[in-house]
Amino acid sequence: MLKIKQFIFNPFDENTYLLVDEATRRAAVVDPGMFNDREQEVFDSYVKANDIEITQIINTHMHLDHCFGDNYVADRYSAKVSAHIADESLAAGLRQQCLRFGMDMYATPVEINVKLEDGDVIKIGDSSLRVIHIPGHSPGGIALYDAEDKILISGDSLFEGSIGRTDLPGGSHSELVNAVRTRLLTLPADTKVLPGHGPSTTIGRERQFNPYL
Repeated sequence: MLKIKQFIFNPFDENTYLLVDEATRRAAVVDPGMFNDREQEVFDSYVKANDIEITQIINTHMHLDHCFGDNYVADRYSAKVSAHIADESLAAGLRQQCLRFGMDMYATPVEINVKLEDGDVIKIGDSSLRVIHIPGHSPGGIALYDAEDKILISGDSLFEGSIGRTDLPGGSHSELVNAVRTRLLTLPADTKVLPGHGPSTTIGRERQFNPYL
């Protein structure tokens, strides 16, 4: 069973998730968004206090706010970065993304070490996640589905009452709506959705009330 710790990091109020397999204390960091020394310290303190072994990094997509902390976590915990191959150009162009948002800072490109594809199964200790490709917000956007615990980490594809923006390079409104409708809303209604920003929701709620779907 996975224990999930949520952090809210960086100026975009991005949700970073730490997924801890309770049986083994092994963990994956999803979308490391820590932006400065203070946020890194908050994260490291939690990991140390709870005796957690970080074994991998998983990115739901490679927009800047979701990978500010990738290189920090990779270097500190010797963890490899996993993401969909279609977002490789975004990872390599992290500094250009920052400049596009008017952020006068240097961001080191992120290397995707493990190239994920739709249907892949990611093991975290004794627990597992299924990769669901959800293009539209970014070409390589993915969601992570834990069928046993009925949890979906949706990245920026599905939010409470909304969906991800599609006006960034590589975005497609029609692709995103189609993927969410056919690949996420078909999951069990009581599946808990943990998005890349904002509060959690459920598949049933979004199926019934989301005006974009």
